[in-house]
Amino acid sequence: MQDFLILPSLLSADFARLGDEANAVIAAGADMLHLDVMDNHYVPNLTVGPLVCEALRKFGVTAPIDVHLMTKPVDSLIEEFAKAGASHITFHPEASEHVDRSLSLIHKYGLKAGLALNPATTLECLEYVWDKVDMVLIMSVNPGFGGQTFIPSALEKISALKEWIEMRHSSMRIAVDGGIKIENIRQVAEAGADMFVAGSAIFNHGDYAKVIADMRRQLAEVRR
Repeated sequence: MQDFLILPSLLSADFARLGDEANAVIAAGADMLHLDVMDNHYVPNLTVGPLVCEALRKFGVTAPIDVHLMTKPVDSLIEEFAKAGASHITFHPEASEHVDRSLSLIHKYGLKAGLALNPATTLECLEYVWDKVDMVLIMSVNPGFGGQTFIPSALEKISALKEWIEMRHSSMRIAVDGGIKIENIRQVAEAGADMFVAGSAIFNHGDYAKVIADMRRQLAEVRR
């Protein structure tokens, strides 16, 4: 049974104080940091590049950083973020010409590899690469912007993926990104998720420790 992990999305942090914000949410009880990389091409927004990841490391941020590439193509950025200090790298299968090669490239650098599935992306894309995927990121919103509302059909996809993983006796983790908050995190966990990306629900709250503790209290009630 996997431990539940909470990953604050730095997209919702105060970018003028990004290093302090990153350390603050970890001190408040978060497990990892989530860095949303958008290119104004694959998704309609533009955020950060490898230099920001590198800057966080130079600032003294030691927590694992999960880099979510919402970019196309992906391979050159995989290498750049690996060198910049990423711990996990996740990309969208639609954004890679050769998904197997991109997953292998992430592992070449000793990092965890993930595939991100948009709301309309089916699980079939995992069929022939499942042994190279450490984590599947179920998008419960359409990628490109923070602060969106959770899409309920994601729960069905999470449950289907959980069954798929158990059938293969895999240790693959299920992460969920989009609209995660105190009010729905338990329901998402009971569907089968064990990693939770939360942006505005944490950073728009004045007390990071309280909101993370409230999320953990909800997770403690999960029937698994």
